[in-house]
Amino acid sequence: MEVKLFTDSDLDGLGSAIVAKMAFGDKVDVTHCSYRNLNQRVEEFIKEGRNQDVKLYITDLAVNKHVEKLLQERYQNGGHVQVIDHHVTALHFNNYEWGYVKTDYEDNRKTCATSLFYDYLLEKKLLNSTPALDEFVELVRQYDTWEWDENNNIIAKHLNDLFFMFGREHFEEDLLKRLQENPSSFELTDMEKMLMNVEEKKIERYIHAKNKQIIQMFIGEYCVGIVYAEQYLSELGNALNKRNPHLDLIALVNLGSKKIGFRTIHDHVDVAKFAKELGGGGHPKASGCDLTEECFKLFVTDVFNIPPIKPDPEKNEINVKDSPYGTYYENHLGEISFIFKNDDGEYSIEHEGKRVGDVRFSTFQEAENYVKRNFRSWLRFDRDIQRTQK
Repeated sequence: MEVKLFTDSDLDGLGSAIVAKMAFGDKVDVTHCSYRNLNQRVEEFIKEGRNQDVKLYITDLAVNKHVEKLLQERYQNGGHVQVIDHHVTALHFNNYEWGYVKTDYEDNRKTCATSLFYDYLLEKKLLNSTPALDEFVELVRQYDTWEWDENNNIIAKHLNDLFFMFGREHFEEDLLKRLQENPSSFELTDMEKMLMNVEEKKIERYIHAKNKQIIQMFIGEYCVGIVYAEQYLSELGNALNKRNPHLDLIALVNLGSKKIGFRTIHDHVDVAKFAKELGGGGHPKASGCDLTEECFKLFVTDVFNIPPIKPDPEKNEINVKDSPYGTYYENHLGEISFIFKNDDGEYSIEHEGKRVGDVRFSTFQEAENYVKRNFRSWLRFDRDIQRTQK
C-alpha cells in the first residue's frame, strides 16, 4: 500500500520525512508544506478518488476546520488518517481516533513531530530502532524544542545549519544514506564540522547587525521587537531576546517567504496564542504565521517610520548598569532617563528631570525594562555624558 506524508518544511519536517522513508522506503511520497498551502494540498489529496487506499499521515502541521471535517469523513469511510503533532494549538485533534498530539513526555522533555512519529512507527512495528536513528531523532527534538541551548548540544544546532546550507533534497539524501550505511552511530563529518565553525562566525556577525535594526512597538499587551530577516531565524530570535530582555517577544518578518516567526524567552508570554490570533500557531515560546495583508500592515506599513532602537554600548566605563551613582538612558527624541537606587534598596526613575510617579522597582532590571519599554531608550554613551558635563 502506498503512503502519503504531509509535513512541515523545517528541520522537524525533514526529520519526519527521514523516519517515514526509513520505515516505508520508496512507497512513501512526502510533501513539505507551510500553513499557507497545507489545507489546499490536503483537500486536493482527499478529493482525488484514487487516493482512498493510500495511508495518509500529517505531522507537525494543523489543518483548518474545513479540512478537519474532510479527514473525519475519510476516516469514517474506511480511509486511513493519522495526524501527529506536538503544538499546544493542535491538542483538539486528540478528540479524534486518528489524532495524536502530545506536547511533553512523562519525564517533562518537550516532544517534536519527528520524535512522536518515530515512537509511533516503532510501536506499530513499522520501523526498527538503531543507535544512529535514535541519536538523529534526539538531535532534531533538542533543536526543535531549543533544549540544545540549555544542554549546550551544539551538534543539534549544527544539524539545522547544515540543513539550510545544503538544502532539503541534498541533505535528506545524504542523511538517509548515512543512517542506512552506519546504523551504529550518528555523527558529523570532519568537513561538516569545519563548515560549522565558519558558519558560527557568520551567524554572530548577522545577529550583531540585526540587533541594530529592531523596531519596537506595543501590539496588544506585548512589547514587541520587529526585525526583518531571512536567515538563521531561530538563532536570531533567541539571541535578540537575550540581548533585549525588556521586549516580550521578537517578531522575525521574512518578506521573501512571506512568513513571520515569533520567539520569546519569557514564561509570562505565550507566542502560540499570539500567533493564533494572526492565523498561525506553534509553541508557547516559538510560533509563526503567514505574512497576510493584515500582518503586512501591522508589522511593516504601520511601523515604517519608527526608527530602530539603539543597542546599549558595550565599552562604557562610567555610565554602566546599576551604578551606585545612577545610570543614564537616552532615546531618539533626546529625552534623558535616570535610574537610581533609594536608601531602602529599591529603584526609582527620573525622566527629563521629573520623578516617574510613585513607581518603584525591586530590581535594576525591572527599572531598566520600564525605561526601555516606555521611552524606547538605550544606555547613554560615556562620551555623550562627558560632552554634556563640559
